[in-house]
Amino acid sequence: MTEVRMDYDGEGLDESQLPAAPLELIEAWVREARERQNAQGDVPEPEAISIATADAAGAPHVRTVLMRYLGADGPGFYTNLESAKGRDIAENDQIAGALTWPLMFRAIRFTGSAVELPRDVVRAYFDSRPYGSRVGAWVSKQSRPLTSRAELETANAEMTARYPDTGGADDVPLPDFWGGYRINCDEIEFWAGRRSRLHDRLVYVRVGDGDLDDPSAWRIERRWP
Repeated sequence: MTEVRMDYDGEGLDESQLPAAPLELIEAWVREARERQNAQGDVPEPEAISIATADAAGAPHVRTVLMRYLGADGPGFYTNLESAKGRDIAENDQIAGALTWPLMFRAIRFTGSAVELPRDVVRAYFDSRPYGSRVGAWVSKQSRPLTSRAELETANAEMTARYPDTGGADDVPLPDFWGGYRINCDEIEFWAGRRSRLHDRLVYVRVGDGDLDDPSAWRIERRWP
């Protein structure tokens, strides 16, 4: 493994390139990752975010989900609220997330606390999902033991029969146990890979109560790579 090396040759990141609040740069980097995927096809799932949670005992758990929410109040994702991540958050609201684009030599790291998204926001997103994904939300007892693939497929067939596809957004109701979370960020780090491992790490640190578009809520510091 020691022979598998890549020299990070990114554009880097300078303080002069940073807006006074982090939202603008988050949106720009996500947009540029999407554009590269559309043009070159080498950034699959540009909104994939690794989410780390911990239970009441401090045992950590990490998984990759899709960042389907991004607002001035933070990045977020949707999930089964009774899943392992939902149970962790109910016990311990501390959370971290990371967007990573290896071939662009870029990453954004978020740390803070998890806040449940409002039901109207969840409903609007749920109704926009494909029919199969909406049925799947009812089918999956996420993170619980499953005896076989056949049990999963049987449950899917039963739910498909219960909620047939009518072509409308209201053919599958929103489950009470399905929702979303956003990260109420305390820190947001922008990482840009450079040669000889002399990477740029520029961090927005919360100093006020404002959102991600409020300059008065943030100070910027550079950290050693």
